[in-house]
Amino acid sequence: MKNHVYMPKGVCSSMMKFDIENGILHNVEITGGCPGNTKAICRLLEGADAKKTVSTLKGTLCREKGTSCADQLATGIELALSKENI
Repeated sequence: MKNHVYMPKGVCSSMMKFDIENGILHNVEITGGCPGNTKAICRLLEGADAKKTVSTLKGTLCREKGTSCADQLATGIELALSKENI
């Protein structure tokens, strides 16, 4: 299982951690952000397909930020997948 850390940009959360094993997400953690929303996202993504998660979350916006915690998580997962050539 490969551990990943992503430092999001332009959002309230400050760090995102997750593992990917065989294209599946595990142990998703978001530090900061709206606690209820980020905890829910983390629970929902346990065991989720990483590629499908990217396509689902990418482009989700929060207020006028041009991004969101969900969008930034998608970016982090996408980067991790590209590094692992998945």
